[in-house]
Amino acid sequence: MSRLPSRRVFLQHSLAASATLWSAPGLFARRHGSSLEKLNLAVIGCGGRGGDNLNEVASETIFALCDVDAGNLSRATQRFPGAKEFRDFRKLFERGGFDAVVVSTPDHTHYLPSALALKQGLHVYCEKPLAWSIAEARELRTLAAQAGVATQMGTQIHAGENYRRVVELVRANVLGAIKEVHVWCGKTWSGGERSKETPAVPANLDWELWLGPAPARPYHPDYHPAGWRRWWEFGGGTLGDMGCHFVDLAFWALELDHPTKVSADGPERHAETTPPNLHVAWDFPARGKRGALTLHWYDTDRRPKLVQEKQVPDWGNGVLFVGEKGMLLADYGRLLLLPEAQWKDFTAPEKSIPASVGHHQEWIRACKGEGDRQTTCSFAYAGLLSETILLGNVAYRAGKPMSWDHAKLTSPDVPEANAFVGREPRAGWKL
Repeated sequence: MSRLPSRRVFLQHSLAASATLWSAPGLFARRHGSSLEKLNLAVIGCGGRGGDNLNEVASETIFALCDVDAGNLSRATQRFPGAKEFRDFRKLFERGGFDAVVVSTPDHTHYLPSALALKQGLHVYCEKPLAWSIAEARELRTLAAQAGVATQMGTQIHAGENYRRVVELVRANVLGAIKEVHVWCGKTWSGGERSKETPAVPANLDWELWLGPAPARPYHPDYHPAGWRRWWEFGGGTLGDMGCHFVDLAFWALELDHPTKVSADGPERHAETTPPNLHVAWDFPARGKRGALTLHWYDTDRRPKLVQEKQVPDWGNGVLFVGEKGMLLADYGRLLLLPEAQWKDFTAPEKSIPASVGHHQEWIRACKGEGDRQTTCSFAYAGLLSETILLGNVAYRAGKPMSWDHAKLTSPDVPEANAFVGREPRAGWKL
């Protein structure tokens, strides 16, 4: 993944101002709007993506660090020795004294810290997908609208220049009406049976806190630090992991919102683990000037027919817009109009989407009230995107093509799908 534009460094605020700001959550956000001030940030999840996110927000005051893994926490506090340390994010919110949170935990613990922050009027940056379930994503979207704070989901590629150029081409009607979009990703998170072994929990890990709202089960290294993505109780497989990055481009360019039908096919369903490959098709009704269309997802080694027939190159990962006048293939850093001979004399329209200051800095500036406090992946947008991604997994687990009532968060014709829309959290982990 290419590095986004470097972060802006802000001037240090005075100790007196800092002491005042620590006295109440959200005080900075409500009363200060100067870019010369620094936010007091709480970072929840300090390893993996959490470490990357920590690097990107280090221009601000790292007020608190929280991680269930003492090793991750120790490495982070060595970099920020003045930060307060927490293992349990619930205790962090009881302590308060910060303006905003960065949530970089496994998917099953995205919802609760984000919801607690929004309830306290704090700004939130949360990794993708926005939540583990459709119901949780909808609730975060609602809470964010009520709180009126700055929010951003961690789809960093959204800030890149290439995505902007693709959106401009699609919206300029260069391809004509779009009837299909095909998205594929060569990565895979899948498969396996639950181990019968029950090794000791590592001394550095608080397993109870790691489980959080998920159903209890014994510790195993298959889950932590990364394998959780292939287990339904904790993650969403390849679609849940990568869908928000690639499907984001279609959502943005075509202003998609709620599909009305969805189907999914893959290998035989497993009750506990995600599939080794998957194809999903979402049907979106016409909206405004855009006609109805179907959006397809393929992962691992599955590809659309146009790629299989070599009409379109296989870049490993791709987003293919199929229009009346031609096709547009893109990934994170490239775009290609097809068939190439047809477009050899093509001149692209003038750039109309401004360059990003960086995905994290966009959020930080919005937290400080700079400009109109808008972010490009706010929970209003990211909630819709995440719901759609997660709906693909619901359709696969239900095992049938299904209609979708987005207002009620139910399938009217496949009632068994509704069991996968949300779940009851364990005791002690409710909002």
